[in-house]
Amino acid sequence: MLYWLTALSDGGDFFNLFRYITFRAGGAFLTALIFGFIFGKPLINVLRRKQGKGQPIRDDGPEGHFSKAGTPTMGGLLIVGALVTSTLVWARWDNPYVWMVLFVTLAYAAIGFADDYAKVSKQNTKGVSGKMRMSLGVIIAVLASLWATLHHPEALQNQLAVPVFKDTLVNLGIFYIPFAIVVIVGAANAVNLTDGLDGLAIMPAMIAASTLGVIAYAVGRVDFTEYLDVHYVPGTGEIFIFTSALFGAGLGFLWYNAPPAAVFMGDTGSLALGGALGAIAVATKHELVLAIVGGLFVVEALSVIIQVLYFKRTGRRVFLMAPIHHHYEKKGWAEPTIVIRFWIISLILAMIGLATLKVR
Repeated sequence: MLYWLTALSDGGDFFNLFRYITFRAGGAFLTALIFGFIFGKPLINVLRRKQGKGQPIRDDGPEGHFSKAGTPTMGGLLIVGALVTSTLVWARWDNPYVWMVLFVTLAYAAIGFADDYAKVSKQNTKGVSGKMRMSLGVIIAVLASLWATLHHPEALQNQLAVPVFKDTLVNLGIFYIPFAIVVIVGAANAVNLTDGLDGLAIMPAMIAASTLGVIAYAVGRVDFTEYLDVHYVPGTGEIFIFTSALFGAGLGFLWYNAPPAAVFMGDTGSLALGGALGAIAVATKHELVLAIVGGLFVVEALSVIIQVLYFKRTGRRVFLMAPIHHHYEKKGWAEPTIVIRFWIISLILAMIGLATLKVR
């Protein structure tokens, strides 16, 4: 919205700063962070009064989790509120990719909110049925995938870019949309599965989003793409403002979610963040890079899939408990140890993901 102030500029004054994505990205970060600090405590107080007993704790979960009973959930409202507000203030409203990512974020947040509300109101861990959540998630992903494809350059439509191999494009044809759907839905559910310990999901999501934001900025500039030998996707640079806002919103939330958490993000936050990551990857044509920078989420999801399939075939378990962070809890690792080590892994994967931009 503030980009409109450039109309007041003569080319060399303060208003000219609003032309620069980097300046507006910094503003988006600070706006989202301040939003979190201002509204965090009041929101937590409201959630605590409205929810009473807070988020239900699984009976078959790690014993250490029973001490968290009574902690309010739906803290994702703080993240999404800060993220959307900041993006609308600082991003250009004529950019289709910004609206696509915002649409996915808000739509998945709505699914998560319905699920959290059902759990809290009924005081059980079931919530909205898995089939309903999946169906709605797929519909959202279909619309977002079509949206992105229609705005991609013709040479990139229905193409899969392969990282490291700069000039390689795989024409998926009619299979690209189903592939993009899997990316968005898979990312949303993978982050959701990771959200099981205080602070575990939010920092890796911030790291992955920041990495994708840098990539979005790079592929949105023709001079950068020529130097880095990556495909030019005009307009994606504006997504950097969204990811900067996400980082600020994430820090604001982490202030209250750091162990011991005063609030959980719930499915409201985890589905929204995961959906946003998937949408950004599709918009920037870096779907495969998401599997690298979001590798922690991939491992968490795979641990559940492996556990379920192996148990159905043999009646035995590969992990003491899935997702894999619970496996390490069962092995006696302290919760902060798991969280910090998983953060470190996320940082390493982010650096590997960035390295795919320039490999000689």
